[in-house]
Amino acid sequence: MPRSDASGDETTGGPDAAASASSRSFAMRGRVVSAGETPASTGNVANIITVVRILLAPLFVVLLLLDGGTDGAFRVAAAILFIVAIATDSLDGHLARSRNLVTDLGVLLDPIADKVLTGAALVMLAVLAELPWWVVAVILVREWGITLFRFLMLRDRVIPASRGGKLKTVVQSVAISFALLPLWNLLGEWVHWLNGALMTAAVILTVVTGLDYLRQARVQNRRAE
Repeated sequence: MPRSDASGDETTGGPDAAASASSRSFAMRGRVVSAGETPASTGNVANIITVVRILLAPLFVVLLLLDGGTDGAFRVAAAILFIVAIATDSLDGHLARSRNLVTDLGVLLDPIADKVLTGAALVMLAVLAELPWWVVAVILVREWGITLFRFLMLRDRVIPASRGGKLKTVVQSVAISFALLPLWNLLGEWVHWLNGALMTAAVILTVVTGLDYLRQARVQNRRAE
């Protein structure tokens, strides 16, 4: 199915999917929640969850700004909001696949929603001087670069998900969640070491899986020649 899986580097369909995507409009008529074989509405429950995840990103940023670096209630609220929002990534994908609610809009928005949310979190951590800007740059260039590359390649061929893509996404989410939650106030300064280790693992996996994805694309291009 041409819907995002949990890896962040998922396949999005083949040439047939691309052709059908270009010929269909974002129709609002159709199934919203129920499973079936008839056309699904663009405004189905899976797409609604995806859009909500995008809309939660500005609220997340506002909460961190209101906290002002005090590690208070607004920061805790922002961290919880991020955790809940990022968890919906698996939910909307599961609903879309299990109920046959995959739509062109969902294929387009699902990877974007994840990048918007994680990107907002990484940028805000850098603004708060809790994360080096080079880390933010490395992760965002990889994530948005691969996403754009996949969309450009979609019309020609399917590139399989990079090995370790699911692990990369999970580690990124966990690292950001721990960095946002002010657990050091409860557990002590050693939490900063844990956060550093988690973020380091996230950066390494982000780079390695990105290179692996590009390697697979190069192999497929050679086979197609």
